[in-house]
Amino acid sequence: MRYVSAFGRFWWNFIVGDDWRVAAGLAVAFACTWLLAHHGAAAWWVLPLAAALLLVASVAREARGSN
Repeated sequence: MRYVSAFGRFWWNFIVGDDWRVAAGLAVAFACTWLLAHHGAAAWWVLPLAAALLLVASVAREARGSN
C-alpha cells in the first residue's frame, strides 16, 4: 500500500506542482474543450489560449510576489 500512496503523491505533485491555480485552470480548459467538441464546435483553440493566459497570469502573480 505504501507504493500506491507514493505513486499518488508523485502524480499530485507533478500535476499540481507549485501553483494549483494553473492545474485547476487547465482542468477547466480541458472540460470546455470536451464540451465544445462534443457539441460539434471547433475546439482546437481553447487549450492553446488557456495555456497562454494561465502562463501570463502565473508569471504576473510571481512578479508581484503574491502567491
